[in-house]
Amino acid sequence: MDTLNWVLQFLGRLHPLFVHFPVGLLVVALLLEIRTIGGKRKGLREGINYMVYIGAGFAVFSALFGWFLKTQDEYSGDLVDNHQYTGIATAVLSLITAIILRNALKKATINLKAYRFMLFITVILLTITGHLGANLTHGEDYLTAILPGNKEVYTAKESSVLLSELKGNSELSDLQKDKLSLEVRGLFAHKCYQCHSENKQKGELVLETKRGVFKGGKSGLAVVPGKPEESEIYKRIILSANDKKVMPTKGKLLTPDEIALVKLWIKEGAHWSDKAVKVFPEAELALVKPELPNNIQGITHPIDKLVAIYFDKNNLDWQEVINDRAFIRRAYMDAIGLLPEPSVVKDFINDNNPNKREALVDTLLNDNQNYTQHWLSFWNDLLRNDYYSVGGKKQITHWLYSSLMKNKSYDQLVTELVNPVKGSEGFIKGIKWRGVVNASQRTEMQAAQNIGQSLMGVNVKCASCHNSFISNLTLDQAYGFATIFSDSILELNRCDKPIGKLAKPNFLYPELGSVDGETVKDRLLKLSEVMVQRANGRLYRTIANRFWDRLMGRGIVEPLDEMDNTPWDAMVLDWLSADFIDSGSDLKHLIKRIMTSKVYQLPMVNYKKEEDLKTKYVFKGPVTRRLSAEQFSDAVSQIIAPLYPQVAFNPNGDDIKAIRIWHLEEELGRVVLPEPGKRYFRKSFNVSKETIKKGEVLISVDNSYVLYLNGKKILQNKNWKVVDKIDITSHLKVGKNTIAIIGENEGTIANPAGILFALKIDYASGKSILLKSDKSWVSSRELPEANWVAVEYDDSSWRKVRNYSTRNFKNWGQLLDFTFKPHTEKFARASLVKQHPFMKALGRPSREIVTTSREDQATLLQALELTNGEFFNGILEEGAQSWLKNYGEDSRVIVKNLYQKAFNREPSSEEKTMMLNVLGKNPKQEQLQDVFWAVLMSPEFQFIN
Repeated sequence: MDTLNWVLQFLGRLHPLFVHFPVGLLVVALLLEIRTIGGKRKGLREGINYMVYIGAGFAVFSALFGWFLKTQDEYSGDLVDNHQYTGIATAVLSLITAIILRNALKKATINLKAYRFMLFITVILLTITGHLGANLTHGEDYLTAILPGNKEVYTAKESSVLLSELKGNSELSDLQKDKLSLEVRGLFAHKCYQCHSENKQKGELVLETKRGVFKGGKSGLAVVPGKPEESEIYKRIILSANDKKVMPTKGKLLTPDEIALVKLWIKEGAHWSDKAVKVFPEAELALVKPELPNNIQGITHPIDKLVAIYFDKNNLDWQEVINDRAFIRRAYMDAIGLLPEPSVVKDFINDNNPNKREALVDTLLNDNQNYTQHWLSFWNDLLRNDYYSVGGKKQITHWLYSSLMKNKSYDQLVTELVNPVKGSEGFIKGIKWRGVVNASQRTEMQAAQNIGQSLMGVNVKCASCHNSFISNLTLDQAYGFATIFSDSILELNRCDKPIGKLAKPNFLYPELGSVDGETVKDRLLKLSEVMVQRANGRLYRTIANRFWDRLMGRGIVEPLDEMDNTPWDAMVLDWLSADFIDSGSDLKHLIKRIMTSKVYQLPMVNYKKEEDLKTKYVFKGPVTRRLSAEQFSDAVSQIIAPLYPQVAFNPNGDDIKAIRIWHLEEELGRVVLPEPGKRYFRKSFNVSKETIKKGEVLISVDNSYVLYLNGKKILQNKNWKVVDKIDITSHLKVGKNTIAIIGENEGTIANPAGILFALKIDYASGKSILLKSDKSWVSSRELPEANWVAVEYDDSSWRKVRNYSTRNFKNWGQLLDFTFKPHTEKFARASLVKQHPFMKALGRPSREIVTTSREDQATLLQALELTNGEFFNGILEEGAQSWLKNYGEDSRVIVKNLYQKAFNREPSSEEKTMMLNVLGKNPKQEQLQDVFWAVLMSPEFQFIN
């Protein structure tokens, strides 16, 4: 019997050798089979057949030997079972595939469809089986462990420190026993779970739970309290590396200090703490404001005082701050996202006020409109808000814009996001994806994930599928958090499989308070109260860190969503966060604190090696930053020509609710896009005898129009991007009035066309009437006879117009100037524009997920869009035409103005000579476009310096 056992054990250990043959043979067979579809490459047929037959044979042997390995080497657990079942299924399917192939080849007419389908399914199952096998062999985080941010955080240093602390004590206190227990359990997690977890129970030993540890395994009791020498686990960890029974069998052996710690734990009674083991470092929730040093000469700003200590520790010297020209440009771009006008720069440089930089920051932050429209992009990214609704998810733009304009406190913002008010519901109401989705993507879990990531700087996504591999969050915690947002109790799903356990509503950090309640509304109220309290230091550290990253180019903690990581200076982060709370969580105060510091005004630092910016980071000053998609777009709109004629959200809108109308065009009973050509439109209205104070018209027609009022031509325009605003007071008359429009759709094929129109009459009495483009207008395809623009013309035979701004024909956004309200904007800010291919190329995210940082590196797509993109070239062409019209053919004036607007400085003599050589004495449009492009592509323009 013993002979048979060792033979089976030997055969079982051949499993890792045999298992690679079906993987290679069947996968290659599928790839080659794809190349034969359609009767191609018939010469591959024989080789493919052999691969399938041999691969099926090895699959059977692999499954058999795997069964030997499991039974003889004492493997158990869900992961082992799943690997075994899928392995057996793979062997069976591969055999069936081989049989189907053999039978198909015997027939006179060969049909390989069934065989190919089976081969495809077999390879899919083979891939799953291989993945489970790799998890068994290398651990479930084998692939993810090397990803950025998932580096190994456990070191033996903690064990050594704790051992030194406990060695000299004759008797351990309860607190010390807890610390010892948690450290040993953490050691088990990092060194032993790979073979002895709930999923993989080698030798029937589980070290993940108290029951498993004290139950032991097949070799006996793993732990005998008080008796290390009789404890199997201790006897194994002290064996030499060459002994086949040594533990751990994979990875590094325990260090002498770690072994001593395990021995001490067992000797002291193997106390098992009721607290959750913290495998990964976890930042303290409590936030204490550090004391500022008073003995630093010449430094007054609180942040600078703390950084001065940091510089001393790292042997760094203070650099000279940037000059006024560089500061005003940096401050403008950071605070409101715009370039300063040349005259403003000149006045600032000539200002002798010693506090002018702080005064400038105050001025910029008090520019509520530009501040809001700039920072809106940051919040849209963070709260995954965009200008559309998908899968039941609503946008929160109106609420968000209003909140930023009012400078609501961060506490109020968080409260209204977590416990929604009217307009903010879209944040916690996730996307209902079509079809079947896994449990971790249900809307309640999305709410938990979004709040965790965006507001608390913690990754809940990993823990929503299984206990997290990158933090201490557990599946129980993730589902408890998600249950807060659910109107029913959620059942836990591990890797999308129900485990028969119901979640209990709980916040991720229950020590902050209970969130239990009878209804969702009750729980949301409690959650909002629990989150916005000073004890929740994590909330305030997270937003302070995000703003520091935004203004300084790199966070104090990196990555931004992993706030348990060690900050480069904890005192700076804690003081900044506590000061933010003391200000009433005033976001503008937080920005001002950073922007008025000396460290903000230091020269930009360019870290050439990525590791110097990531893992070996030493703070020396702000990090060089590329302009965001919105900043670049707005800068081009300021200097060259407006990029975007329409916005998705118009904060100045009158709520006119006019629609784009056009003549109804149909084919085979279906509404279609309008064909090119002219169409004719009429609308009559009555004016009362009251005194008219003012009458105004707003009109924009895609592509062009001629406007008549009461038979008289008023205006015409061929640029649909422009909204014409016309005073028609003198053209109105008491009684019936008639508007007539010739609208022309240009092009060679059917394309979108539409009239956007509004007429407002204000009477001296205070009464107003509003007439707008709607479906009450009438139109004609053919040129009418007689005087069709006259009031008396009979249009009763004309057709009602069609609304071409809805459903499949919605091709326009809102024109910024389509308002009767006075406003100062000269172009549409990019933050108000829906996702555009140009901004997408420049790195603006889709916002279907939370985005807390954007890629700062230039991409191939950006290079292509900026060099050969039709859209960008069209803007340069439009801008060149405008500049030549405004500045004539004076090349010197053009170069001077361009440099002042783009760089806020005069061109050097070398730059001036080079540009004048390109433009010549009589600059042409193409030459000016080239000059524009060269300036916009320069690093000085593209980076915040």
